[in-house]
Amino acid sequence: MSAAPGPPILEISHVVKRHAGLRPLRVLSLLMRAGERVALSGLDAGAAELLVNLITGSSLPEEGTIRAFGRGTADIANGDEWLASLDRFGIVSDRGVLLEGSTLAGNLAMPFTLAIDPMSQETLARVSALAAECGIEARWLDRPVAEAPAAVRARAHLARAVALGPSLLLVEHPTAMVPREDIQALAEDTRRLLAGRNLTALVITADASFANFVGDRVLRLEPATGKLVPAKKRGRWW
Repeated sequence: MSAAPGPPILEISHVVKRHAGLRPLRVLSLLMRAGERVALSGLDAGAAELLVNLITGSSLPEEGTIRAFGRGTADIANGDEWLASLDRFGIVSDRGVLLEGSTLAGNLAMPFTLAIDPMSQETLARVSALAAECGIEARWLDRPVAEAPAAVRARAHLARAVALGPSLLLVEHPTAMVPREDIQALAEDTRRLLAGRNLTALVITADASFANFVGDRVLRLEPATGKLVPAKKRGRWW
């Protein structure tokens, strides 16, 4: 007997949002349940950012509704309440600032504490465990972020996003700056992390192989209609 489906975490219905004089972002319908991983293609960087902002309530749609954790984003009454609601989201994005002059360990410690120089042994232990979980080799931890290759930086964004145990992970084009030869390893580390934490995740990516590897469902947005149509799902890397 299969397990009962988890509760709805994210519900999007008939959403339209205009931005920057471009074609409006339309999403007809999406429902995600707890523990589900959805990979979504068909959005460029600007549309991906906009969708993430809509889901977190940073921006509100002109039409339609978005419900996260059972509550409509338009129903959040004030700024303090909205800021508190952000604790349930983890966002993986190149828009997240990495302090280039600080070590990778210092950057990974920031979700835990602002006391990163010097760093306590307790914090260092948490950082080391987080890095290992995200596939970051220990040799990078004491080096400045500016020296880290793109694949390590991508994992650093991932690590910071999951550090405090979010209920919904939103991922924007994680492979955009990663060399092709490093994407498979990143996909494997990402899938292992999501499964190990049983994380609910919406992964927006233009990379079909990455999407296929990390998503339980793989969908493609039709921009003109807002329909999310199933993309071909294969069981192996290619």
